[in-house]
Amino acid sequence: MTPTPDAAGRAPLVVGVIDSGVHADHPHIGAVATGAAFDPDGGAGPDCIDRLGHGTAVAAAIQDLAPDVRICPLKVFDRRLDAPVETLVAAIDWAAERALPLVNLSLGTRHRSHAGALADAAGRTHAAGTIIVAAGSDAGIDWLPGSLGVAGVIRVELDWSCPRGEHTADGTATAAVFRTCGYPRPIPGVDPGRNLKGLSFAVANLSGIAARVMVETGVRGYAALAEELHRRARPRGHPESELDDRLM
Repeated sequence: MTPTPDAAGRAPLVVGVIDSGVHADHPHIGAVATGAAFDPDGGAGPDCIDRLGHGTAVAAAIQDLAPDVRICPLKVFDRRLDAPVETLVAAIDWAAERALPLVNLSLGTRHRSHAGALADAAGRTHAAGTIIVAAGSDAGIDWLPGSLGVAGVIRVELDWSCPRGEHTADGTATAAVFRTCGYPRPIPGVDPGRNLKGLSFAVANLSGIAARVMVETGVRGYAALAEELHRRARPRGHPESELDDRLM
């Protein structure tokens, strides 16, 4: 499946997914661009096959909300959801060097010792025009880089009262906390409560919303996208405190 150019003749939007890779043949996955797999030493190789399923579920959630985008798998996990921060930085830099417009980061670290390295990486992506969508805070844990409050990173948290495909916002546009529900793409006949769910899928859902906005409007760049997302936010409800999956 190859997405067609939009009405203005632009090439399909590419969304980087830093995760466990992608099963390109999965029925919920649309177009996939050539990505890379990163080893603990920062090297990049071609093996983007998802052996855990998490990256595929994240990509499916994004393309369910923005079906015309092309997913670029940036694999940092292989057999378990754990990776050194150097691997994460290498994937972020790869995306920035290729000026990917949007990157989904449904993972993070709570270790403040990595704040400097991740802030520097986020700064490089911002300078390249790449936007990162990442997890902020949950249950008293501040996840990095989403909670750093740096330009170029869209912070996402949970709002279980928000319908999937919509979002809420607190704060000013470029310093906002965007919230949405943590359910992935629905599976017919499966109760959403029995499927994977949580903050990582809230990030994926917000990435899908952001990608859809970028395709519809042609907006690019952190400030313009944050402003448009803020403008489209719905009034905030009363989120529950449920979170079943955990980040690294």
